[in-house]
Amino acid sequence: MLTSELDVRIDAKDRHILEYLLANGRMSLKEIGKKLGISDVAVRKRIKKLERAGIIRGYTVKVNPSALGYTVVSLTGVDVEPGDLIRVARELTSREYVKSAWITAGDHSIMLEIWARDSKEMDEILAEISKMKGVTRVCPAVVTQRLKSRC
Repeated sequence: MLTSELDVRIDAKDRHILEYLLANGRMSLKEIGKKLGISDVAVRKRIKKLERAGIIRGYTVKVNPSALGYTVVSLTGVDVEPGDLIRVARELTSREYVKSAWITAGDHSIMLEIWARDSKEMDEILAEISKMKGVTRVCPAVVTQRLKSRC
């Protein structure tokens, strides 16, 4: 059994519920219960427990960017002066074009998923980020094909 940050025990059934929801967030409680051999009421109680513990943080829809007119997606590393990291990260996360953002301990201080309508807009976005106070380098990698996106 695993224990979360809030000291909530997660057993095999909880783990399976999470796996089913990750694979199909619209799977019914009845269907999950049938797979686990428990009632839909028991599944609901377990999900509520996982939500209260912060293990399930919310529910979302995965959208194909091109369906909304975004033809260029970039995974972009941003290097930042150490004293400016939090300020720059906050500034970047306030931008509409940043769809996901992470502070990392890898090759770059910040990693971003950026959506743009076209190459020109992407170039403008990257130029804007490059000019932010504290930013030392911007390293875009344009996504040509998404192979997997689970979480």
